[in-house]
Amino acid sequence: MLHRLIATSASLAVLAACLAGQASGQEDASRALEPVTVFGDRTPDQPGSNAVADAATIADTLADHPAEILNTLPGVNVQMNSGQEHLIAIRSPVLTGGAGQGSFLILENGVPTRSPAFGNVNSLMEPHHEVASAIEVVRGPGSAKYGSNAVHGLVNVILGQPGDGSFASASYGTLGRYRTDMALDEGRHVRLGLSLQHDSGWRDNTGVDQQKLSVVGAYDLAGWRVTPWLSASNLNQESAGYVGGTDSYKDRDLSKMNPNPEAYRDAWSARIGARAERAMGPGTLVLTPYAHSQAMIFSQHFLPNGGVEKNGHTGGGLMARYGWQASDALDLRLGADVDVASGYLREIQPDPFGFFPGDTRFPQGVHYDFTVDTTMLALWGEAEWALGNDVSILAGLRGETHEYDYATDAPVGINGRFNVAANRTDEFDLLTPKLGLIWSPSDISYYINYARGERAPQASDLYRLQSLQVAGEVKTEALDSIEIGVRGSAADGRLVFDVAAYWMDKENFFFRDSDGLNVPDGSTRHVGVEATAAFGITDTLVLNGNASWSDQTYTFDRIVGSGTETIRDGNEIDTAPEWLANVALDWQATEALRLSLSAEHVGEYYMDPANTATYPGHTILAARGAYTFDAGTEVFLIVRNLTDEAYADRADLAFGNGRYFPGEPLNATLGLRKTF
Repeated sequence: MLHRLIATSASLAVLAACLAGQASGQEDASRALEPVTVFGDRTPDQPGSNAVADAATIADTLADHPAEILNTLPGVNVQMNSGQEHLIAIRSPVLTGGAGQGSFLILENGVPTRSPAFGNVNSLMEPHHEVASAIEVVRGPGSAKYGSNAVHGLVNVILGQPGDGSFASASYGTLGRYRTDMALDEGRHVRLGLSLQHDSGWRDNTGVDQQKLSVVGAYDLAGWRVTPWLSASNLNQESAGYVGGTDSYKDRDLSKMNPNPEAYRDAWSARIGARAERAMGPGTLVLTPYAHSQAMIFSQHFLPNGGVEKNGHTGGGLMARYGWQASDALDLRLGADVDVASGYLREIQPDPFGFFPGDTRFPQGVHYDFTVDTTMLALWGEAEWALGNDVSILAGLRGETHEYDYATDAPVGINGRFNVAANRTDEFDLLTPKLGLIWSPSDISYYINYARGERAPQASDLYRLQSLQVAGEVKTEALDSIEIGVRGSAADGRLVFDVAAYWMDKENFFFRDSDGLNVPDGSTRHVGVEATAAFGITDTLVLNGNASWSDQTYTFDRIVGSGTETIRDGNEIDTAPEWLANVALDWQATEALRLSLSAEHVGEYYMDPANTATYPGHTILAARGAYTFDAGTEVFLIVRNLTDEAYADRADLAFGNGRYFPGEPLNATLGLRKTF
């Protein structure tokens, strides 16, 4: 009953991103949905859905995990697993494996953090979100500026720039979590960011140490405005496995246990780039060279055979775009992108494993050991045409090609359940159009938008084959999306809102079923409505948040030989809650004291594609208080899971058994923040 009340009130109030700490209700509501356009994908006068968490929201949330920020935005459901591990959903079910790697484009300052073929389901742990000036989320396929992997949406972490100011913060959490963040701003040319976190882990043997560094510059060089940046991260964590058994997450003692105390994840990443911009002829030329590298080793605690995987890649490229105003009514943009990369993957099973005597499906030793060299080339164009009467059209088209050169050092052929392909090359061509119309007769805008998203397969899709697969059968995944929306302000600016409805069909959906077998030819349908808003009740009291409803279904039939998982056309997709909602009430109690109360709701969802088991959903409350003394010194207290709810961050069914990542119990974080 409580979850219905939360969802209903969220729908009626139409809700948005956290605004704790603002003084004027009218100004707060107006600012709540103000898009970030620097390095961004969309501007306020273009059709399509996006949302943003600004610097104040990021600072107030003090997210130990990026999911805490992103889940306050509409249509987003990031499931936290163990430590910094996670799985993403944006207008989608929570996706795993190659689908989870390749369906969401992760950007830092508008540049992909990884080359297209080498995604990772945990890739949000790499950008330096702790000191970002904003985090932008585009829901649905990205614009023509971005190609492969921007299928269901993109996340753009925008680093703070020189002139944004300096701060330092330190905090301690009752679950044994220490955190320090700082940004040192020289003011004109350099801003340095540093984040350090140590987490003792509230579950057994789950300690985490993470460090992040970023440096952003700003220079004028020979007529160019140049913004270079460097960003790096390092993670060392002891991972916890699932707890097994129906509703086992409700057992407080069991939820603290770690059935895989040997599990771990060690990862590092580094990125460097520069945005160089100058006027040239009738328009503006922007060149963005970049390079990135990452490596990771982890135990596959989520698989019964307990393999160890090492992977990594190094890549880089150039993004070039030129925009000009062709006439009073027509703006044009042309771009070209190139990305080259080389990556590797090695999987080893250190110990013998079998479900029964004589089980040879999971052989000890090397399963995969391959390298892949990739090249991506793309051309794109966009045109914005003002038709008059406050109506404009945005049209875009992107074409790109991907080439893969694969070589293996493991013996070719079937090895138990694993299939090692012979050396080969593969090529994929993508063509993604976009067409939208927006009408802005007043403070309210109405839009309709069509977009196609496509992704070339991940390297692991293509070459980490199962015994029943044939090399070369994985195809380009494609999603067609239509959305209509209305956004704007009312009530003299006290209410700011954005409502969107969408319909999406996806073909060649590639995923791994609950028996661990790959499915290369699935199809799905996604229909939903998202609403977000902020309302200034008084000059000191703001209600804000969002509500999302979706109906996400399989549109194909599949019966596996074991009979443990049957997919029928019309089945609900697993881990796709019908309802998501987030609501917050923020109060500027005095000039120095700010208080906030929030609720996050995740609705019921099926745990398996056959729709045989369900997770009932949960509603989690949180509170925050902050007191500012003088000269920018602030003391804050954050209390999470206020009612000590027993819930699961993730619930699914694997090999016929329910398994869960339990959510954190009641905990508090006390900290000090100084701005200067």
